[in-house]
Amino acid sequence: MTERPDGSDDADNFRVGVAAQAIRLFAEHGYEATTVDEIAAAAGVSRRTFFRQFRSKEDVIFTDHEALLAQASTHLATTAEDPWTAVCTAAHLVFDRFRENRELSVRRYRVVQRVPALRDRELVTVHRYERLFTDYLRDAVPSAPAVDVVGFAASVTACHNYLLRAMIRGDETATAHALERTLADIRRRYGVVPAADAPAADTAVTVVTYPTGTSPDEVARRVREQLTQP
Repeated sequence: MTERPDGSDDADNFRVGVAAQAIRLFAEHGYEATTVDEIAAAAGVSRRTFFRQFRSKEDVIFTDHEALLAQASTHLATTAEDPWTAVCTAAHLVFDRFRENRELSVRRYRVVQRVPALRDRELVTVHRYERLFTDYLRDAVPSAPAVDVVGFAASVTACHNYLLRAMIRGDETATAHALERTLADIRRRYGVVPAADAPAADTAVTVVTYPTGTSPDEVARRVREQLTQP
């Protein structure tokens, strides 16, 4: 039997390894028909070790989310990025992890869709990401309007989850680049574009209108005339 390692990273990998075996069995034999003893045997652990790590079969299927929530929380607590960008980076971290383990994600998605209790648990898990982002922004940007903090966190989570599901279903347009573009649009919508992407402070845009048929030379002359007025 394989027992749980001591290091935190090894422990996370251990738990995800057990989850992978559980999800494989759920996909092959059905969630209800698969027993804890069968999962433990497939993962090479004792029944006792299984229950030290997971309270139930329902817990084991979402264990990598627990690891990712911890990683996202650590990133937010230690990053030097501006807070709005930090939330987007954390969302990328989650997306990239599931993309790297897409086969496992596909199996879990199919299992979850067949079991109402697991679908409900998934909704709760998604909300935990949103809550993590909201609480972080409230602390990191106390001057920001509460409605903007809540809206930003909800938008990031919802768009990320949409693209993640699309990627899992095989949509080739649901890429990390698509997520990056979407998150950039959200930042612009909330007026929190990173300084490097914001227009220069002295940038100005001038709009002029003249009757149809006015020649380019005449337009240029009139603009110069306006610009040189004291």
